[in-house]
Amino acid sequence: MDDLVDFVRGRGYVLGFSDSSFSEFFASELDVDIDDPIYAEHGGSKGKRLRCFLQKVDDATAVRALQALWEHRAEHLARTGHRDPVQNAEGRYLGLLARLDGQETNAGGAPPRPAFDWRLLAELRDELVRVESLRAHERGYAFEAFLRRCFDMAGLTAREPFRNTGEQIDGSFLLGEETYLLEAKWHSQPTGVADLHVFHGKLDQKAAWARGLFVSYNGFTTEGLAAFGSGKRLICMDGRDICDALDRQIPLKAVLERKVRRAAETGRPFIPSRELFDQHGGSR
Repeated sequence: MDDLVDFVRGRGYVLGFSDSSFSEFFASELDVDIDDPIYAEHGGSKGKRLRCFLQKVDDATAVRALQALWEHRAEHLARTGHRDPVQNAEGRYLGLLARLDGQETNAGGAPPRPAFDWRLLAELRDELVRVESLRAHERGYAFEAFLRRCFDMAGLTAREPFRNTGEQIDGSFLLGEETYLLEAKWHSQPTGVADLHVFHGKLDQKAAWARGLFVSYNGFTTEGLAAFGSGKRLICMDGRDICDALDRQIPLKAVLERKVRRAAETGRPFIPSRELFDQHGGSR
């Protein structure tokens, strides 16, 4: 948290706030008197008061405070035209929010896994490298298993592949209150329009509220996406999206949520994560 807010003026400061603007920010955004002595137990600097405040309040209030600070941070970077000096800033911020906001439990009632864990990220990167080294006929099943593990770690309640009459579904998961069916492909060439239409046809045979995620490790052809059109019930992800999320420590759930929102806004089923989480630290 310190790294995300002290880069403008140094340790003890919070972004570009003066004492008065810091007080006004908390009063207007959170209806909180940050000058109350209870938040100065460890010192009176803005950084120490912010840290004390976050330690004392409930997780929901801490999330609201961090969201407001992140918006102010993004506005500062946009206004000054500076590149974000903090590596993987948005991924670290989203991981922090996920830890604070994650109330779900895993199967069996166990506590949720940490949303941001260096060891687990390293394991996933190693597993993806292992999948890449497999023979072609083994790679597809291993890729499905890799994705299920990613979904489980993100708290998305992944389900094993299942077969209905005459069709195979590679799995499903929950995102928010919505059920998404999964199609996973690891072909040597980018996916074209035919496979997209086949998967969308499977969705058409399900409940009206079912949605889909099509993951094609080697991406999608430009012509195929154009022919598939807009306004469909699925979103798309490629291998670059997965690698970017692992390298920049962006939780998978945050990537999917951003894709869903932009698909709703634009009608486009595939928007690369590098467009959704730009390299300047702001989100689009």
